Amino acid sequence: MAKPFHHLRARMSPEAQAAAAQKTQAMLAAMPLQELRQARQLSQEQLATILRVKQASISKLERRADMYISTLRQFIEAMGGELEITAKFPEGVVKITQFQELDPYLANQES
Repeated sequence: MAKPFHHLRARMSPEAQAAAAQKTQAMLAAMPLQELRQARQLSQEQLATILRVKQASISKLERRADMYISTLRQFIEAMGGELEITAKFPEGVVKITQFQELDPYLANQES
């Protein structure tokens, strides 16, 4: 019979628990749009309603490897998030602010 996960976790060493927590955070920090939408407990239909597009458009966006930044920003904002674009260099991370004020009309042109 399966045991509840919290019982198994309680039997793990503190080091193993810390490693598992760190791995969990890393997995949550990087995921495809489809998984992000599902983690936010939104269906494609719900997101399509928020964005005033068809469900098929959401499906298409989730499969795309390339899209406008404005489209991605609208997708993230519709899920309650905020898109930030950063550049990582050996010296540190720089937040790119050039794309924050893009015309939302452009996103509708891509869908």
